Amino acid sequence: MSDTSNGPVTGLQLDVLRALWSAGNASVVQVHEALSERRELAPTTVATLLKRLEKRGLVTHEREGRQHLFRALVTEGAVLSQAVDQVTDEVFSGDVTAFAAQLLSRKDVSNGDLAKIRALLDTRQSELDQ
Repeated sequence: MSDTSNGPVTGLQLDVLRALWSAGNASVVQVHEALSERRELAPTTVATLLKRLEKRGLVTHEREGRQHLFRALVTEGAVLSQAVDQVTDEVFSGDVTAFAAQLLSRKDVSNGDLAKIRALLDTRQSELDQ
């Protein structure tokens, strides 16, 4: 499994990775189809994105007949964690509390969201107390 230390993934790259995480292994055509509902891209663009992700060590491929089947080498959690770290460091100067306060100040945070966040905080507190 590769880390994402060579920079964050873009939104488009994240969509490609999500297609791979969902499918497990996928051809360029399959990734293109998965992306077609959200993005209008040429299959050649999808192929280029996959090759760039492969150069970064985030994706690999195997030949199956005449096509390449791609799969992600990095987990969704690792990619998201790296993105959160970057935002926390660059936007909030490493201040996790300021980041959390900004998220919680949004008007679209529901009571259900708050209940889930409280449960996550309780779990994390228990982990730290051990």
